[in-house]
Amino acid sequence: MNSLSRATLALALNLGLMLGSGVALAQTPVTGAANAEALFTSPDPKLHRNKQAAYHIMKELLEANHWEMADQYLTERYIQHNPNAGNGRAAVVKFFTEVMKVKPTPIPAKLEKTKVVSVLAEGDYVMVSIAREYPEPKDANKKYTSTWFDMWRFVDGKADEHWDGATKQ
Repeated sequence: MNSLSRATLALALNLGLMLGSGVALAQTPVTGAANAEALFTSPDPKLHRNKQAAYHIMKELLEANHWEMADQYLTERYIQHNPNAGNGRAAVVKFFTEVMKVKPTPIPAKLEKTKVVSVLAEGDYVMVSIAREYPEPKDANKKYTSTWFDMWRFVDGKADEHWDGATKQ
């Protein structure tokens, strides 16, 4: 066995021992951008329109829960890839208002609770990544952060299709 193979084997064994022994691995917390609103702009008119629609979906619908405004930002046929909500604007509104039982709150001037990390736009697509906080699996009194994403495909300035990282509940 050559020295490179021995070094690779040693590294793999040490990593396996660390992971198997319950040694905590450090994590850099996920944080939102200082000026999230600036991320939802573009000098390209089409990208700007789609980013602005994504911004209003995040602020009015997802943060403030004003699902009565969904027709302004979502097409009627809204294709949903989240396994917990059905296809169609009406099904998504029902999911949030009847299943999740969200209640409207005042619409903030800027995003307040949602910590936006990045906004990427290309063609008809806009992807927003946000910081999310979760309870530690082994100690519910502690929290950790991770990244969540929502991605939409836009048609004429309205979201027509959606993806996120959700799994069945």
